[in-house]
Amino acid sequence: MGLGSLFKRNKKKKTKEEVEESHIDIFTDGCGGCEKCVIACPNNVLIMENDKSSVNNSFGCKRCKVCMAICPNDCIKVN
Repeated sequence: MGLGSLFKRNKKKKTKEEVEESHIDIFTDGCGGCEKCVIACPNNVLIMENDKSSVNNSFGCKRCKVCMAICPNDCIKVN
C-alpha cells in the first residue's frame, strides 16, 4: 500500500441523484432594479430583465450569498 492509496480511501462518488441544485429566489415585487446584485455576483448568475433582477444560470451559483448581502430590499434568497 503506497502513500497515494491513503488519499483515495473512503471517497464516495456522487451519483446524479445526489448532486445538489442551487436554488435562488428573487421576489420581483420588492426588486427596485438597482442592479447591485447583478454587478456583485462573481459567477454571472443574475441578469436584468424588464428592470428586475432574474436568474440566468442557476447551475453556476456557488451559494456565496453575495447577492443576498448586497440587495438593499432583501428580495433575494439563496438556499
